[in-house]
Amino acid sequence: MKKNLQNYLNILWIATRLGFTSFGGPIAHLGYFHEEYVRRKKWLDEKSYADLVALCQFLPGPASSQVGIGIGMIRGGILGGIFAFIGFTLPSVIVLMLFALALHQFSFYDASFIHGLKIVAVAVVAHAIMGMGTKLAPDLSRKAIALIALIIMVAWQSTLTQVAIILMAALIGLLFFKKKDTTESTFTSLVLSKKTGLFSIILFFLFLLILPIFSQLTNWQWLAMFDSFYRSGALVFGGGHVVLPLLEQEFVPTGWLTEQEFLAGYGAAQAVPGPLFTFAAYLGTVINGIPGGLLATFSIFLPAFLLIIGALPFWHALRHVKAIQGALIAVNAAVVGILIAAFYQPIWTSTITSGKDFILAVILFSLLAFWKLPSWIIVIIGLIGGMLLPYLPF
Repeated sequence: MKKNLQNYLNILWIATRLGFTSFGGPIAHLGYFHEEYVRRKKWLDEKSYADLVALCQFLPGPASSQVGIGIGMIRGGILGGIFAFIGFTLPSVIVLMLFALALHQFSFYDASFIHGLKIVAVAVVAHAIMGMGTKLAPDLSRKAIALIALIIMVAWQSTLTQVAIILMAALIGLLFFKKKDTTESTFTSLVLSKKTGLFSIILFFLFLLILPIFSQLTNWQWLAMFDSFYRSGALVFGGGHVVLPLLEQEFVPTGWLTEQEFLAGYGAAQAVPGPLFTFAAYLGTVINGIPGGLLATFSIFLPAFLLIIGALPFWHALRHVKAIQGALIAVNAAVVGILIAAFYQPIWTSTITSGKDFILAVILFSLLAFWKLPSWIIVIIGLIGGMLLPYLPF
């Protein structure tokens, strides 16, 4: 009992620390997770982490949050996933709810502050890709898959392209990588049962079908909020930035909040760590105060929870089948190419706009990769460096 409690508290503590320091969006989050859970804590090996990332690319919802929830569930079952979610999400939820409550009184971010954190994301993602690329694309055939995925993703950057690349890579793996040796994952059992997974998947579709019907029948605002946020979280592929048009369509034309309020919250969401889906906490608070913010957060993340609970037990069994392992080898190589494409656009192109930016990014990368400084120190250095950049004489 004491050991279980210690395990849950450890999951919560590490996820909370990541929730306070994980700036830069979903791709950067995967880098932070890789550094903490794979390199430092060794809760997963490279293969298990890459398989989990590949799974979450298939599922709708916030992929990086689902990866974090999945790691918590692998470590401590459903309760472990809940603790991992709370720790990673709560810091940005609190900040955005406070911002919503005091929208017209103060502003807590500026351009240089955000820019420094974006440069931190460049260093973190570059470090993660370097590590994952070495492990997941070690030979010429897998490097070729990663390169092709990179080219296609840069040329036709969309969520459908990403899904198509993963499906094509899986087919290539089934045909040509079945006899490849694979490294056994460090975790061999999962506390989630297939019955639990099936029930969770049924619940996911049940909510998706009945919430709009009951919302129309009752005309109850709280149920309408639940429905709108749940559908937004359930029907989006590609992460937080993709969900923004859905949320704007749900709440601005209906008069629940103004365009100005929406855009102000979006700006604030860019300045805080953690998942961009916590933007829902801001919207809910503007609409219905703190209870509204809590309901919005619960509603938009509920589909991600139900899907990862539903998928993990079956995924865990399938990934040990030889043919599936071959598919995963190719998919993991393709994920490396997809991550490099995402690193280039939008992370690199929107962040490194001058020689000063490049110098700070190289310094942060070196401190992380070669001097092995913890990520929270890198965040502090990047934050200070970003604020000092405008005053440098070159």
